Amino acid sequence: MTMITKKYKIAERVVEVSSLYEKVHSLCKGYEADGPADFSVITTEKDIDFEKQKTESEYAYEGLSTPDFSNGALEETAVYRKIGEKMPDYDTVIFHGSAIAVDGYGFLFTAKSGTGKSTHTELWRRLFGDRAVMINDDKPMLHVTENGITAYGTPYNGKHNLGNNIAVPLKAICILTRGEKNVIESISKAEAYPMLLQQVYRPQDPVQMAKTLKIVDKISAFVGLYHLSCNMDIEAAEVAYNGMKG
Repeated sequence: MTMITKKYKIAERVVEVSSLYEKVHSLCKGYEADGPADFSVITTEKDIDFEKQKTESEYAYEGLSTPDFSNGALEETAVYRKIGEKMPDYDTVIFHGSAIAVDGYGFLFTAKSGTGKSTHTELWRRLFGDRAVMINDDKPMLHVTENGITAYGTPYNGKHNLGNNIAVPLKAICILTRGEKNVIESISKAEAYPMLLQQVYRPQDPVQMAKTLKIVDKISAFVGLYHLSCNMDIEAAEVAYNGMKG
């Protein structure tokens, strides 16, 4: 099978992606780049088999039937994983959450699956209208600099395909839980750290994992950390914003 090779700029890094299937490149539309690559990613049938086995194992653990993913869809995940392994070299990590910008500042919501991250940022879009712009609804990238944290849109923007190829200074990370009333509180690094570590992409390579831990430490030191107990009323967005805008 002939490899398909193209370049993309993601979180300020040019990545050369060589894939077996076109689906990977359709996903990355809007991120095309020229010039020398910072690093390259090459996928094989072995990578696709690994993703299939991992997916089957995860769904079996949850007691669910495995969806019939195409090889192209599995390869998308393989590419994402390979990019995630390399990004700590550039003080950048992939983070599982829904990130939105209001008036040019980013707010990232994270939680256990099914809690309502996407639903919550939808409330922000309803509340703020054109002032609110989705950064990424599933896997934004966070880049650490001496001036703070920048949140980047990525091609991996979730099942609703909500996101933009933008970079925004990140103001806060908020952990969501469901509740009858909308209450937000500032939390410590120690309180937030277990969830931050759970939601960041954790490289398999121990050296890259060590770099990731240092990046998470810096992220938790640079941005506001919050917990929001919320319902699905639009008041939840207002309470969250007022609590975090600083």
